[in-house]
Amino acid sequence: MTAPALIPVSVITGFLGAGKTTLLNTLLKDPFLSNACVVINEFGEVGIDHLLVEKSDESVVELSSGCLCCTIRGDLIDTLNSLLDRRSAGELKAFDRIVIETTGLADPAPVLHALMRDERLLARSRLEGVITLVDGFNGMATLDTHAEAVKQVAMADRIVLTKLDLLTGREGEDTLFAIIARLRKLNPSARLLTTHRGEATAERLFNTGLYDTAKKSLDVQNWLSIEGVERAEKSAHSRQHHHDDHHHHHHDVSRHDEHIRSFAMRDERPISPQGLELFLELLTSYHGPNLLRMKGIVFVSDDPERPVAIHGVQHVLHPPVRLASWPDGKHETRMVFIVKDIPKEAIEGLFKAFTDQIAGGAAAFTDKTLSLG
Repeated sequence: MTAPALIPVSVITGFLGAGKTTLLNTLLKDPFLSNACVVINEFGEVGIDHLLVEKSDESVVELSSGCLCCTIRGDLIDTLNSLLDRRSAGELKAFDRIVIETTGLADPAPVLHALMRDERLLARSRLEGVITLVDGFNGMATLDTHAEAVKQVAMADRIVLTKLDLLTGREGEDTLFAIIARLRKLNPSARLLTTHRGEATAERLFNTGLYDTAKKSLDVQNWLSIEGVERAEKSAHSRQHHHDDHHHHHHDVSRHDEHIRSFAMRDERPISPQGLELFLELLTSYHGPNLLRMKGIVFVSDDPERPVAIHGVQHVLHPPVRLASWPDGKHETRMVFIVKDIPKEAIEGLFKAFTDQIAGGAAAFTDKTLSLG
């Protein structure tokens, strides 16, 4: 008997004034989301009254598009599990995805932690991706001032630039180039879209390909843009110098982008399952709070033809997934990190310690085995 497909869950975030309400209103009219369930904080903050058709109870309403909309009642996990319970019992329509809209001041990490660690949710749903909206007009100042806005960008799988119609003339063009460069520096692997001319469609925002339940594999090419990260690493210094020369910004040191950086890591040597487990344990134990995002495919010695996919947020990791084959045929560990105040050399050195053990033919570190599926 085939297990039921896991419900994809996406998180929409963005700082105050970034345009989440406007985008959400547009998305709710898209047939792509006609069978979705949207979870928001308060109906009053989202102008959807004209879309309401039927009120199922005090927390769930059905929209004219067919989409369900739900307020968060207390704890997010309780709300999501209740929705899934009622779906299973036939009390709610069988929605095919969940979209969570956070408040503008929210650090997205706790939401992602909840989605990645609750056993009941993990059995029925899967984190698909994070969509972050950035105000193109005020975004530079927001990123300078608010650490939450920087983390929202750093943790994104999709970044949506809004309010570009307010950028006019030569000054507006300079602002656009500057904010795009800054977003690319903070998160080179995220796909960048705009609301201009309807570019940010539901299909482009939600089909991030993080986890394919039918094939039980990762669409690595979608989210592991390691070449893009490596290019960003090489040009980061020159871009920052160019930006400072032209805009003369003096950032608050505690909020500066230099604290958050992206880098890629490759290794052609395999790591043992035990070594990978210890690497992840030590990495999250020592650096968890500052390990904003980690994604990658790993060359594991016990099955060279089937790599392992890893995906984590701070100290919380998705269960590692064994892929059916190498996405591009190249047998090589490739990982992308977005970190705060962690030297690249620290993570590379830690991983190298375990691949050196394989290369030197040393005994396994532990009798424990890594549950790879």
